Amino acid sequence: MSLHKLRLAAVPITFSSRLFFLKPFPNTLTLGLFSRHLQPHKPLLVRAFSASAAVEDIPATQASDSSARPQWKAAIDFKWIRDNKEAVEINIKNRNSNANLEAVLELYENMVNLQKEVEQLREERNNVAKKMKGKLEPSQRETLVEEGKNLKESLVTLEEDLVKLKDELQHVAQSIPNMTHPDVPVGGEDSSAIRKEVGSPREFSFPIKDHLQLGKDLDLIDFDSAAEGFTPLTTPEIVRSAIVEKCGFQPRGDNTQVYSIDGTDQCLIGTAEIPVGGIHMDSILLESVLPLKYIAFSHCFRTEAGAAGAATKGLYRVHQFNKAEMFVICRPEDSESFHQELIQIEEDLFTSLGLHFKTLDMATADLGAPAYRKFDVEAWMPGLGRFGEISSASNCTDYQSRRLGIRYRPSEPPQTGPKKGKANLPATKFVHTLNATACAIPRMMVCLLENYQQEDGAVVIPEPLRPFMGGIELIKPKLK
Repeated sequence: MSLHKLRLAAVPITFSSRLFFLKPFPNTLTLGLFSRHLQPHKPLLVRAFSASAAVEDIPATQASDSSARPQWKAAIDFKWIRDNKEAVEINIKNRNSNANLEAVLELYENMVNLQKEVEQLREERNNVAKKMKGKLEPSQRETLVEEGKNLKESLVTLEEDLVKLKDELQHVAQSIPNMTHPDVPVGGEDSSAIRKEVGSPREFSFPIKDHLQLGKDLDLIDFDSAAEGFTPLTTPEIVRSAIVEKCGFQPRGDNTQVYSIDGTDQCLIGTAEIPVGGIHMDSILLESVLPLKYIAFSHCFRTEAGAAGAATKGLYRVHQFNKAEMFVICRPEDSESFHQELIQIEEDLFTSLGLHFKTLDMATADLGAPAYRKFDVEAWMPGLGRFGEISSASNCTDYQSRRLGIRYRPSEPPQTGPKKGKANLPATKFVHTLNATACAIPRMMVCLLENYQQEDGAVVIPEPLRPFMGGIELIKPKLK
């Protein structure tokens, strides 16, 4: 079976081969590392488990009895897709997506035509109803009754067909990726452009070790004890598969990175982006609370399907790890500047740790479906002898918000309506969402251990981390 599943009772067995335990230090590393970037901000009013004054709840649509219907619907602008067919087609090709644009356009055209038929029948039925309000001969009334009955039956059939057609259109169209920033390089990962490169690889005068050997010698990492396993308990790490899909991830398929829980519609999160994005699902935010900036620390679970090679050993690719994730909800006109702000935070953090890294403007084929543009940070890892990804920052524009149903109401003065004394609120707009990795713990450890190793096997603690390590400057090998 291609679907990655697990039973909660069997979690320790499922993950046992790729887990690790970290030895405790005198002081725990905290998010204080990022405090200089997190300026005091106005109080945030968010919708979690209860309503807030800053949020207008949108009534949930009634669930369908048909299992064939989509679990959720995205507010996809099909007319825009049709009018920009060539650009969308090129975008799908550039991103190496398997989306079927021709099927979407054909279904949309059929839906438009069927919608016109439905509207025409409704108009005819209304005309019949109007005629029956006047004085009529019995024969005329009987004819109109029969005509109305036939129109009603035909209308019911067409409306049912229209619902099915709309559901099929949704199902096919949800695979179309977001459009791409015009500056994004076209091609595979090798076509990605370097935005910035900081520092240079450290030259060693002694044979270097990789982080696995360093971790064992310094008694920092215990891969063997990890066979004891673990059970995920905190609820934000388990979400409905529909939320995973709305955020642009695919919990189903041959190469899925998502663990689904057997017998349920729930998944283990691969990133805190998913539950954080779901906080405001089906809500209308007030413009005055935007932007919303979050940093979420969570466990993350990934199947690492298709991973192969030396990078699968040790901490570079693991099935469960901890990560601090930044997430921004903002107005459309502000997302570009927030994207720059997020990548700057990442670059400042890694620069402060003395890492040699480069920032890449990722090419089209390496973008996930939600990303309009994505910058990856790759740091030099001496043990691997190459650069390895340690962070990324994505601007998803309104791709996720159209699926999650997150909108905001502009703070414009209400316009007076045609009826005396009645004011019309400004129309709502979809927000833009952005996400960025502040720190993925395992890969950060790989970088620090391998780059700061000494000839005697010790590892120097970078100065910015020493206050969080109880003043420790050096980790020495354990005595044998």
